[in-house]
Amino acid sequence: MTRREQIKNAYRMTGGNDSFYDGMMTYRTLPGKAICRVVWNMDREKNLDYLEKALSGVPDGFSGKLLEVPVGTGVLTIPVYRELPKADVTCLDYSDAMMASALAKAKAAGVQNVRFVQGDVGALPFEDERFDIVLSLNGFHAFPDKEAAWRETYRVLKKGGTFCGCFYIRGGCARTDWFVRHLYQPKGFFTPPYETEETLRRRLSGMYSRAEVVRVEGIGCFRCVK
Repeated sequence: MTRREQIKNAYRMTGGNDSFYDGMMTYRTLPGKAICRVVWNMDREKNLDYLEKALSGVPDGFSGKLLEVPVGTGVLTIPVYRELPKADVTCLDYSDAMMASALAKAKAAGVQNVRFVQGDVGALPFEDERFDIVLSLNGFHAFPDKEAAWRETYRVLKKGGTFCGCFYIRGGCARTDWFVRHLYQPKGFFTPPYETEETLRRRLSGMYSRAEVVRVEGIGCFRCVK
């Protein structure tokens, strides 16, 4: 199964959890589709495109150590981990409720190579250079201490390892910027300051030996090698 097929089938493969969040992430429910189109200016193809780019740093057949932070509900990544039975996966989130949802999906999908850890991305409970891949999907725009998150995700990644993922970036889509300023930020869902495509590329290029940044509307997707 290709990565795109895994993403397209994520909703069904993880037990059909009909939550608002999962429906938005997978572009499967009517409310989720409405949010993607109105807030993020994304149709189904763009939604698939940015997720495929964000997950491109996780190769088929991967069998090393991977950290996902934050795991959220696991709706997108549990199907990926099911296809990587030899990988040693650690999923971390600050929210017990999010982790409980991800754990339920892992059990429903029969995934046994994943462990779940409650923790703070700004103070990761792992030794230096532990992981071959660090994956972060839609987390950095919400982290309150982004500088600590940048340092910690770098610290726990092995030399030659891959850091990949995605998050909201300012200036990519005017419509999205408006909703972030007037809705997401006041509600506490997102926390400034926000990167732009230029600042994200500059930051990652300064930290990593190789860094790629691609924008899909208001989402910046990245893949870096330490």
